[in-house]
Amino acid sequence: MKNIVLTAVIASAALVSCGTVQSLVQNTFPYTANVMISTGVPANQEVSSTATATNVQTWFGGNNNAQIKDVRISDAKVSVVSPSGGNLSALKSIKVYISSTGTGEKLVASRTDISTTSSSVNLDLNDTGYLDSIVKSSGLTVRTVYELRNQTTSDMNLRVALNFNSVPAQ
Repeated sequence: MKNIVLTAVIASAALVSCGTVQSLVQNTFPYTANVMISTGVPANQEVSSTATATNVQTWFGGNNNAQIKDVRISDAKVSVVSPSGGNLSALKSIKVYISSTGTGEKLVASRTDISTTSSSVNLDLNDTGYLDSIVKSSGLTVRTVYELRNQTTSDMNLRVALNFNSVPAQ
């Protein structure tokens, strides 16, 4: 009986430690894009804004030989940077796409029917599969498509924060 209990304890410890090691070697890296919504942007019309990545490129350097794999989107959030005390009540919907040199564009996150007076909201992640070829290529671009519920009374600066997960390549 002692051997069975001891074996169960050792097996449990081994499984827990494998999960701990996996979480230690898993990489999470951020990218943020700023979106300026000018006062003259009309309501109920999709508008597109594009930004080139700088944060992701510093992690990988546009190196297709980067020693990572299984890159996936893990978190996406949009928040108001300015005006101070601003909220997202004017925003109706938002879609976030990524692409890079020589790759197609992929929708990674979106949110429709945004109805909040908060200054930030988490976006719904789109299951795009692995994003290795896009993230490891040079010239990573984030395109944000948004639609306003109401025209803004002043310029509004939004920050789109994307987090990606990966594991080391074998």
